[in-house]
Amino acid sequence: MQQVYINQLSRHAGEEVTVRGWLYNTRSSGKLMFPQLRDGTGVVQCVVFKKAVAPEVWDALNHLGQESAVTVRGTVRADERAPGGFEIDVADAEVLQRAENYPITPKEHGTEFLMDHRHLWLRSRRQHAILLVRHTIVDAVRDFLNRDGFVLCDTPILTPAACEGTTTLFEVDYFGEEKAYLSQSGQLYNEATAAAFGRVYCFGPTFRAERSKTRRHLTEFWMVEPEMAYATLDDVMNLSERFLSSIAARVLEERPEELKVLERDTSKLEAITPPFPRLHYDEAVRILHEGHERGEMEQRFEWGGDFGSPDETYISGRFDKPVMVHHYPAAVKAFYMQRDPERDELALGVDVLAPEGYGEVIGGGERATSLEFLEEQLRLHELPREAFEWYLDLRRYGSVPHAGFGMGIERCVAWMCGLEHIRETIPFPRMLYRLRP
Repeated sequence: MQQVYINQLSRHAGEEVTVRGWLYNTRSSGKLMFPQLRDGTGVVQCVVFKKAVAPEVWDALNHLGQESAVTVRGTVRADERAPGGFEIDVADAEVLQRAENYPITPKEHGTEFLMDHRHLWLRSRRQHAILLVRHTIVDAVRDFLNRDGFVLCDTPILTPAACEGTTTLFEVDYFGEEKAYLSQSGQLYNEATAAAFGRVYCFGPTFRAERSKTRRHLTEFWMVEPEMAYATLDDVMNLSERFLSSIAARVLEERPEELKVLERDTSKLEAITPPFPRLHYDEAVRILHEGHERGEMEQRFEWGGDFGSPDETYISGRFDKPVMVHHYPAAVKAFYMQRDPERDELALGVDVLAPEGYGEVIGGGERATSLEFLEEQLRLHELPREAFEWYLDLRRYGSVPHAGFGMGIERCVAWMCGLEHIRETIPFPRMLYRLRP
């Protein structure tokens, strides 16, 4: 008898099949039992007539606990009322492991309890839907960049120095010889590979030792970072809007059922199409000042600062699609940012702010090309020159305008799914007070 997955049942109507999975739910009416099985690809309702199976099969299935491991054999039957449109009329079954007192039941549980049992919570319908959307987003990211001519070049997780700032580094003892740090970004190494391949991207885990407990932050997250040689700030903004629009379209196309489970307003995702509005930092500050004057912003924002979550939410709330804020003050951006030739106090950088309060989903811009400028920046930021000597070589040998951005996968997943907190966007989140399971 052919073993099939639940999401393949439509191809086997009228056929006898074997399905292996776990008991998701069950109900019984005396001589008729309706166990629901899940196998990771979907949920199917099984129909067990007491007279149609051996007594030991009926007894084995009767009063079976949630998440017991089960194999069923039977005939696939179309039924519009059934989940997925198909049922299995069971002829035989085998219980591989009988589970009892499964801790995550349909009753309400607090967040801490669910996070402590994250290894089991992943089996729930909502978490399953979120992580399937994540899978599609990751797939969409890779497909878009690969089709667009970018080359995947993996970058180190262990690095000798900071990329985004020395205060958020996780320090590691490197064989007792020197200190190493968990990567905050693959960006600097991307600049080296871009000089070799033209257009590249890295995609992997990154780490920030921020003592933050906000709904937008994790200490370990996945980031994709494209980098382009012979590129400008405008190229970054053009790529960003095509990139995000492609991801949203893919999620809408491939995950309609999951979006229904999450009760996501899909009209919000349908609005993610080019062009995105573009705001100069000065204009964004003006919007915040006007909001303060109308009593919609509690505190008056001072020019020169970086936007906090309330500021980003207020600015992006004026648009139904992502908004690009560019030309931030150089003081709030990374040391390697190129300066505006007309206003040296500004950096040629951009943040893409998602609507609905999801904040910055993309950050990027042009990289400085001058050897002398970067040497001065290393001194001003008190960064160890020896750790960056290789990086300075990129300005000694064939320095050209180049640019790129980074996007955290988890923030994108939270936005696409309409989630309140980022902790549900990765199978096992790492947060300030969460290292287990």
